[in-house]
Parts: sequence; structure tokens; C-alpha cells
Amino acid sequence: MATSARVLAPGDVQRMLFHVGEWRAAERNSVIILLSFQAGLRACEIAGLEWPMLATTRGRIGNQIAISGSIAKNGRQRTIPLHPQLVLALRGLHRAEGRPTSGPVIRSLRGGHMTPRSIVNWFAQLYDELGYEGCSSHSGRRTFITRSARLIFRAGGSLKDIQELAGHSCLTTTERYIEGDREAQRKLIRLL
Repeated sequence: MATSARVLAPGDVQRMLFHVGEWRAAERNSVIILLSFQAGLRACEIAGLEWPMLATTRGRIGNQIAISGSIAKNGRQRTIPLHPQLVLALRGLHRAEGRPTSGPVIRSLRGGHMTPRSIVNWFAQLYDELGYEGCSSHSGRRTFITRSARLIFRAGGSLKDIQELAGHSCLTTTERYIEGDREAQRKLIRLL
């Protein structure tokens, strides 16, 4: 279940990125992590992501992902603005792959689509190697939603915006992903 996946700190994510840089397909591996932690994608969405979902009309990597209903849970298509670090990683992978105009963004080492199960297993191996307990392939998504909820007020938005980015049909589903912050609660009470 989504609420059991551990939320990771930014330093944990940086450690993950450093670690996968030593594996084969380092550029692809970094993109997998960033799609999870900076775009909140599910394993099925990472596996199903195609280059046209990222491309501008000129065929270059743009600044957003258009998640199609064919890869989204319950067919809930959505558009997600991309974090600058993810844009750079995607552009690097796109160059390394020969600037494809179609096909999967995340390829297996054999060249085909990775399956959602292989994405889940890939994250399990990574977390195991790093000794991160309580993590699953959903940890990136839960981290994305929790961090977004803590920062949304700075952008002038609301939880409704996070709900739309997450592709949830109900705000109550989004709320279940958000981990509370005891220190923030203490600060809030002192402000009352």
C-alpha cells in the first residue's frame, strides 16, 4: 500500500543517484530515479513512458510529460511539469539513445520495454544494496507527493494541484500519501 512506502530525504536520493552511476546504463538509471522522485510516476508509468510523451513539436525533449491514459492508473491522463534536473537527465538519455522519436524511454538492457514488475524489482535491488529499509518502488511517488504538499503554499497552490499532478481522482487518496512532520506541527502550535 502507498502509505507504507518510506519517504526519503534529499540526501538519500542523491546517494541513490551516485550509487546507480556505477551500474551499467547509468544515464537510464538516473532517469528512473528522477521520474519517480521528481515527477511522482508509478512503476507502470515509468515502464510505459514513450519518447513522444516528452517531445515538443520539433521532436526535442520539452519541459513537461504528457502521461497518456494508456499508461496511467485508471486511464487518468495528466501533464506534469518537469524539474530542471530531470529535463537535463532526459535530454542526456535522449542524446545517448540516438535521439529517438518513438519507443520506450526506459529500455531494458536487452533494448525492449522494461515491465512494471522489472521497475519494481529494479528499485528493490537498489534499496537492498543501499540498506534502505521500508522502501518500495512507491517511495519515490510518496516522497514527491509529501514534499510537494510541504512546498505548495510557496507556489500559491493547493492540495488540489498535487492531486492533479499525482493523477488521483479523490483528494483523500492524495492525503493518504502525505507524511506528517512532527517538527512542523510543534512550530505551528507555538505560532497559535
